[in-house]
Amino acid sequence: MGPIYTFDDIIDMLRRRAGVIILVTLLGCVASVFWALSIAHVYQSSEVIQIEQPKIANDLAPSTVEGSSARRLQLIEQQLMARGTLVDIIQRFGLYEDLTALRMSEKVDLLRRSVTITGVAAPREGFADDGTISVMTFTAEMGNPADAQAVAREFADRTRQMSAAQRQSQTLETLEFFQRQEQNLIRDISTLEAELANYRAENDLSLEGSLEFRRGEISSLNDAILELDREIIATRLARDRVNPDARAATIAREQAELDATMESLTTQRDLLQEQRETLTASLQTSPEVERELARFERRMTQLQNQLEVITARRNEAEVGFSLETDQRGEKLITLEQAELPEYPVSASRKKLAIIGGLASIMLGLFVAFLLELRRPVIRSARQMTRETGLIPVVSIPDLSPHEKRRTLGKVWQERLNAGKQGRAARLARQQKG
Repeated sequence: MGPIYTFDDIIDMLRRRAGVIILVTLLGCVASVFWALSIAHVYQSSEVIQIEQPKIANDLAPSTVEGSSARRLQLIEQQLMARGTLVDIIQRFGLYEDLTALRMSEKVDLLRRSVTITGVAAPREGFADDGTISVMTFTAEMGNPADAQAVAREFADRTRQMSAAQRQSQTLETLEFFQRQEQNLIRDISTLEAELANYRAENDLSLEGSLEFRRGEISSLNDAILELDREIIATRLARDRVNPDARAATIAREQAELDATMESLTTQRDLLQEQRETLTASLQTSPEVERELARFERRMTQLQNQLEVITARRNEAEVGFSLETDQRGEKLITLEQAELPEYPVSASRKKLAIIGGLASIMLGLFVAFLLELRRPVIRSARQMTRETGLIPVVSIPDLSPHEKRRTLGKVWQERLNAGKQGRAARLARQQKG
């Protein structure tokens, strides 16, 4: 510490450097007051919204909005913090109009840093984390309390609107997608049916049905023709076995009935034979035709199956769209509305001025100490004894005009002390004598 070792040395330093300390302290206090007055107050306002779960369970009426609420809200937050949105908010509420020197990009950055969006995750169900957000808080810090309240409400309102619009848009796009798919499948089926009809007409396949069906029909016709042949044979045998001993009228009547029966059976057999020949002719096609027909049938089966699946999903999409349109799905509701702040959240100007004053005093002491270190001279007999080990015989005080008054009292005090000590020594000698 150079010449500063004891408390008396510190007192002597403060006495010698009082002018410097007072000057630095005054200048620092003045600067602290101006600094405190230059700092603007900051007001804070917050609005809290809650994510309300769907009123109807997903098992009963599933929604077509996929993904966790945390991811959707994160996308909304990115859209809110985009330059276009922030510029719109600045122009709408006239923010930072007093800061005329700032460019729009700097105002956008200032607003982006003044708004904070935080979310609280919902409690887990079991060990799985579904990424659900239960509460979101929008906090705005502005120089004007009304601006802080307005900005916090604006961000919360835009979040609610964008969330509802996003869900409705997603459900509508899903519904429109499945409707287009259903219409495309119906058109494809109609086109395939027309191509199959044209192919049948080109290959003279007038009979409807598959090859297996026609083969079954031919088998049934063969069985019917065989049965008719048996009946015809039985009728012929019966005609040949007519009793010749009967009356001529009876014989003629029985033969006429058997002839009519045989004619009817023969007619039926001819009709069935013609139908069988037609079916047989339709089966006598080339292998390429059969493969083409099989391809048409497979394609038709695939389209029908796809149409069933798409129709079921389109019905689910209609249910999801109805849920979002009727506001039965996930919603964002206001849990705590942004209020007009009464007090600023920034530090008090009085406290800042006091802190600056204390710092000015410390700076003055530090400057005084540096000046002492710059001139480490011995200023008293006590310092001489401490530094060199030599006891000075006499010490001559500084008798300069500005020090004269200060040392005169000390000289008289030392004389009085010496007189007292002398009288005390004489009294002690007299008592001994």
